[in-house]
Amino acid sequence: MEPVTDYGHGISAVDACYVRPLLDAVHLVVEGDRAAIVDTGTNASVAGVLAALAAKGIRPAQVDYVILTHVHLDHAGGAGVFMQRCPNATLTVHPRGARHMADPSKLVAGTVGVYGEEKTREMYGEVVPVPAARILETPDGAAIRLNGRELSFHETFGHARHHVAIRDARSGHVFGGDTFGLSYPELDWQGRKFAFATSSPVQFEPAPYHGSIDRIAGLAREAVYVTHYGQVRDLDARAATLHRQVDALAALALAVKDEGPRRRELLWAGVKDLLLDEVERYGAPFTEHQVMAAYGQDVDLNADGLIAWLDAAAQ
Repeated sequence: MEPVTDYGHGISAVDACYVRPLLDAVHLVVEGDRAAIVDTGTNASVAGVLAALAAKGIRPAQVDYVILTHVHLDHAGGAGVFMQRCPNATLTVHPRGARHMADPSKLVAGTVGVYGEEKTREMYGEVVPVPAARILETPDGAAIRLNGRELSFHETFGHARHHVAIRDARSGHVFGGDTFGLSYPELDWQGRKFAFATSSPVQFEPAPYHGSIDRIAGLAREAVYVTHYGQVRDLDARAATLHRQVDALAALALAVKDEGPRRRELLWAGVKDLLLDEVERYGAPFTEHQVMAAYGQDVDLNADGLIAWLDAAAQ
């Protein structure tokens, strides 16, 4: 069975088996004999997540909800297969993401644009549509009940315009998706979680990003669960770090916006420098090799996302 981390309050993280161990988390919420799956990973996640639920005494028919923070394929690519395996589940998603779950063709095409067709197929396999009748749109202020346990939805744009955070009323904790930063376990140090903001393609927007960081920190009591990876605390300090990083990423992009074909190279180098600077600020003894082994893919994606932001602003 894939690694499972239990945090109390019926909340767990399961390794999504995406790219490398402990890169991508699927979160579970168990309330009595019912469960919700928060973000799905890819099709490769399904067996491990269902095994983790079985170990908790939960059968697929007892999964009431498959909940998406947003529809990027590393977090929603497995939704269709989960819905096939969990016959009583309803899929929740922001209204802007609902059509992409019912017909994922444009979502797949956008991912092909980032990774290429061969790599996309290798990483995600066949992305299965979800029947529209089983999709519940969850705009800002919506709420559901899992066996009486309220989960409320809050728009948190800046990473994606279809992103929501989910607040669990029982624990006061929040599922923050990608908007509350990345925290790969390889860079944990002395009980602290490293934080790095994401500007990955294609809807990085600094102003709403700042508002969403504050919203998640204000909604949460003690803890937030991030898709990369698991539970984070020290929320005020983390929010301050993310605000500084979002400003730094935007300033970097604006500084090179007129550099033409050199923009990609300059942005990659600049994001890498920002990342290494954050590790130095963090006071951890990790080498550049260790840092890039954990975050190298995100340096690439952040650079690409900043180009997409500049290009959108120029139109």
